[in-house]
Amino acid sequence: MPEEIPADSAGLVTPQKQLFEQPLSLSSGGKLGQYELAFETYGELNADRSNAILICHALSSDHHAAGYHDPKDKKPGWWENFIGPGKPVDSNRFFVVCSNNLGGCSGSTGPSSTNPASGKPYGPDFPIVTVRDWVESQARLSDALGITQWAAVIGGSLGGMQVLQWSIDYPERLRNAVVIAASPKLTAQNIAFNEVARQAIRTDPDFHDGCYYEHDTEPSRGLRIARMLGHITYLSDDIMGKKFGRDLRDDKIDFDFDVEFQVESYLRYQADAFVGGFDANTYLLMTKALDYFDPAGPFDNDLTRALAQARASFFVVSFTSDWRFAPSRSRKIVKALHDNNLNVSYAEIKATQGHDAFLMKIPHYVDVFGAYMDRVARECAA
Repeated sequence: MPEEIPADSAGLVTPQKQLFEQPLSLSSGGKLGQYELAFETYGELNADRSNAILICHALSSDHHAAGYHDPKDKKPGWWENFIGPGKPVDSNRFFVVCSNNLGGCSGSTGPSSTNPASGKPYGPDFPIVTVRDWVESQARLSDALGITQWAAVIGGSLGGMQVLQWSIDYPERLRNAVVIAASPKLTAQNIAFNEVARQAIRTDPDFHDGCYYEHDTEPSRGLRIARMLGHITYLSDDIMGKKFGRDLRDDKIDFDFDVEFQVESYLRYQADAFVGGFDANTYLLMTKALDYFDPAGPFDNDLTRALAQARASFFVVSFTSDWRFAPSRSRKIVKALHDNNLNVSYAEIKATQGHDAFLMKIPHYVDVFGAYMDRVARECAA
């Protein structure tokens, strides 16, 4: 735990929940009669409500983006490097909101929530949700908070996809769109990684067709494998080589199938830390939302046409070692935005950390992100 909460932290924060009783019709054809969204806020909303920032989270993250829930917490929120006083998303200048996506397992209604129709957890009966559904639920949260327009909507990875969808579905409700380490759609290789992860979970004997809550168990073996596979794709070969190389855990080869290499130990540690804190059905839902995201699909695969409704100014960021969402994917977004004569800034950051670089405090990344957000803050104060 921190001996003292740092001065540049968002500090102690309390999660909140918002209940929505208006039914939500989903892209899949399903419907939720009522649902809750868990969220956190950092900073203060100004008098004219012009300084609000929405943070959209990635696959395994949640609404706890910054600060601490308790002084004894060992770790702060997942984007503590970028949210807080004096940081790019400055909580002294902005009112920052981050919600847990619908279908999540950190307070928002999801598969582990009680289905009012049965009195049991939804489990596999929870409907498939898409990025578009998340954006619709976030727009309703915006209404509940009295925010008619965001100064910026910001997200990395799957969060960046939500930012793109916001710019399409609610073009007048955001002035700036910050899309970090994202893609206009998944490649076949990315879909394949997600399918292997899902099969690891679904073929676990403890999965019980998604009804494992009723059996007082969880498909932990499958979820561990899914997390290990995912974690490999988040890192680059360079960073794995620098951190682990072929180092042996006990400086000798044992000629068995137990942990021998340091990288094996690391992956197992990450998997063990993940199991018990994340719901397997939610993992299935989140990866499907990734697979289905394709805003250009309804426009004959023309991303320029898909983004024709966008009105925001854009800041797009990619990282050189990110092979899961490579810079070429970000450049496709930039080209489509330029085709629509939109105001676009693009930064390709030299980094060795792979896809996870969007979470890291890389000096060039901090500088360009901070400069862009400083301009946004000055517009709010004008």
